[in-house]
Amino acid sequence: MAQPNAPFQLAILTTGGTIEKTYDETDGSLRNVRTVLGEILRELRLPGLEVHQVQVMSKDSLDMTSDDRSLIVQATREALARHDAALVIHGTDTLAETGERLLKELSPLSKPVLLTGAFRPYEFRDSDALQNVTESLFAARLLPPGVYAVFHGRALAFPGVIKQRDKGTFEVQIR
Repeated sequence: MAQPNAPFQLAILTTGGTIEKTYDETDGSLRNVRTVLGEILRELRLPGLEVHQVQVMSKDSLDMTSDDRSLIVQATREALARHDAALVIHGTDTLAETGERLLKELSPLSKPVLLTGAFRPYEFRDSDALQNVTESLFAARLLPPGVYAVFHGRALAFPGVIKQRDKGTFEVQIR
């Protein structure tokens, strides 16, 4: 944990996903071409927080492979060695799969690992991106060690987190 009066050290790993899709006016497409994390963070006041951004990849999560998830696990492992927590910006379609893999391969954990994203791109007026990132930044300081999906005012602990497409959010599946 952070020392008293020392800034909280947070690694934010970007992987793409809907949150980072940008609109290309020339062809009318939405694509993952760059991270928007800097734009999001510039909107926030973050005293006592040092953010270290690591761009792991820029992909739609439906296009992620097992090798891509291995890169995310390794980048998260490296981030946790130097930071107080890790936040993975990820697409919602396969976020649960990545969360389960992080839990399996990084346990036992001594720090929190959070995953978040958005159901609508940050560039859209009605995006949930800013809310989810803001809540994740706050949750990173409060949650005990573990792997969590942070969306829409809730932090859900893995295992068992699933995307509820019909509700437009995540829930924990009762086993």
